[in-house]
Amino acid sequence: MKDKNSLKINFIMNAILTMSSFIFPLITFPYVSRILLPTGTGKVSFATSFISYFSMFAQLGIPTYGIRACAKVRDNKEELTRTAHELLIINLVMDVLSYVILAFALLFVPRLQEDRMLYVVISATILLTSIGMEWLYKALEQYTYITIRSVIFKFIALIAMFLLIHEQDDYVLYGAISIFAASASNIFNFINVHKYIDMKPVGNYNFQRHFKAIGVFFAMSCATTIYTHLDTVMLGFMKTDEDVGYYNAAVKIKTVLVSVVTSLGTVLLPRASYYVEHGLMVEFKRITKKALNFVFLAAMPLMLYFILYAQQGIYFLSGSAYTGSIVPMQIIMPTLLLIGLTNILGIQILVPLGREKVVLYSEIAGAVVDLILNAILIPQFASSGAAIGTLAAEFTVLVVQFTALREEVSDAFQKIAYWKIFLGLVLGVVCSYWFVYFGLDNFLTLLVTACLFFGAYGIVLLITRETLTLEIFNQMLEKLKKIIRKRG
Repeated sequence: MKDKNSLKINFIMNAILTMSSFIFPLITFPYVSRILLPTGTGKVSFATSFISYFSMFAQLGIPTYGIRACAKVRDNKEELTRTAHELLIINLVMDVLSYVILAFALLFVPRLQEDRMLYVVISATILLTSIGMEWLYKALEQYTYITIRSVIFKFIALIAMFLLIHEQDDYVLYGAISIFAASASNIFNFINVHKYIDMKPVGNYNFQRHFKAIGVFFAMSCATTIYTHLDTVMLGFMKTDEDVGYYNAAVKIKTVLVSVVTSLGTVLLPRASYYVEHGLMVEFKRITKKALNFVFLAAMPLMLYFILYAQQGIYFLSGSAYTGSIVPMQIIMPTLLLIGLTNILGIQILVPLGREKVVLYSEIAGAVVDLILNAILIPQFASSGAAIGTLAAEFTVLVVQFTALREEVSDAFQKIAYWKIFLGLVLGVVCSYWFVYFGLDNFLTLLVTACLFFGAYGIVLLITRETLTLEIFNQMLEKLKKIIRKRG
């Protein structure tokens, strides 16, 4: 396999991308949430979740399927070009259908007519996602390019947030800038794609060969999008924009943390698909074990820390107007571990092995559970009810996927040093929680408790010689020594 972009470089680039996804909302959301208040942020959150269904329909599961399809033919430029052209054309045709359906919805659904312009602005993501062809860049493991252009656009959007948003009625502008940060760089993807494929038609197109797999991936995407956004959409229809705003503040923090937990799995998917395609199952199992271990090491402390310090986290990021976000955030935090595990089991193991239907069934089960619990709990518990529904849905997905893969992954799960992680968590809580009783500024409390909690956690893992932690630490030590030698 060509190793121009090593797995380590890909992981570093994805880590930088993850950090930018963390830093951007960390800087902007405290400012925006205090200006727009729960009602304004709730409007944008509801519109984003609503439009996600149309985007889902337009994408047809190609964002995931495209990575696998293009990774298989990455060494054959003509076949790669043909595959990319076919998938892009399918996407664009579906875009047109999505926009037609959206136009009818905006004209005839009363709930949408008040903020029609907001929905039109947010819908730009449908076309931008298609022409971005992110699946092609990921299949070719162009993580350096993806990271650089993403960071640049996020930085521009960050400046725009502070320059342009000053009043509560600026929520449409906030939606536009959010779309710019997330999707405008896709225009450059389309412009630069000629470096990897031919832009001229290559002929012999066979769209039909993709339909069966796309159908499965589309169904997976439907199920995922339904139970990912169903809570916000149902909350918006059944309650108020303010309730959506409370829930959005909790989900915002969860989403950032999930990106940290799933960062390794993201860069492993093209490599996993390549290993399976070429029969390198030993390598496939090796990276799978490492990915599962990483999820436990990263998710467990983040989950516990933000349950303990939910109030400080919410007040620091959103302000005291978002007290209603604290309990939903605490309820939803365990999904960090659940999503991290299903990201590995589903996307990294089942998909490369061609067992997409198991992923589909798990996500359908999750969507059904989410729908039922939301319908029962949201009328009484509002945002907390939506959080419970999401937690139960993610747990259901994990149970189904783990049951299907029990023989393949049981060994990997058994080798995880649970007692070392548990000991690190206990010591982290003991070393940090006493600081809360000083009642100091939220930022100072978060800063000090984070240093104490994660510092103690990391020290325990090093002292107990946890394998992956020790490997990462030794690699960092070697790089530090090389830097010192060069300077010396």
